Amino acid sequence: MTNFKEGLQKVKAFAFDVDGVLSSPEVYLHPSGELMRSMNTKDGYALQHAMKRGYPIAIITGGKTESVGDRFRGLGITDIYLGSSFKIDNFDDFLFKYNLQASEVLYMGDDLPDYEVMKKSGVPCCPSDAVEEIKSVAQYISPFAGGKGCARDVIEQVLRLHGRWMDGESFSW
Repeated sequence: MTNFKEGLQKVKAFAFDVDGVLSSPEVYLHPSGELMRSMNTKDGYALQHAMKRGYPIAIITGGKTESVGDRFRGLGITDIYLGSSFKIDNFDDFLFKYNLQASEVLYMGDDLPDYEVMKKSGVPCCPSDAVEEIKSVAQYISPFAGGKGCARDVIEQVLRLHGRWMDGESFSW
């Protein structure tokens, strides 16, 4: 396994879990029965920014709420796997679709359903409030909690390292 900074140099794509990573771990039940999540706008900016720079992004979640898909489609993300029972299958599909090696993908997860993907990913990362089993396989533990900027943290690190964070296109949505 390479170290975190070496791994960042090879990153060509990103994959993220939703609940506990791109949203805070708490979910609220709407009277209609739909789960409501809180998401960080800085994470959203970083996601769309990476997409514009040509980094494929996969959203792989066990959740089935269509509003989650709507949120990420609104950011320009097209590889959204809702209701993912076995995340490794969707991760492999994402790799195949973009002709990627697992070593070229940064994956961020926070709980046991992310474990297999974390073990396969070239750069496994997690938020500060991930479960211990996930922390034990992560190359990097963000100082930010799920839904509080942890995705922005890792995306920004990659794009800065690649010299693609601050340029003329950085100042618009």
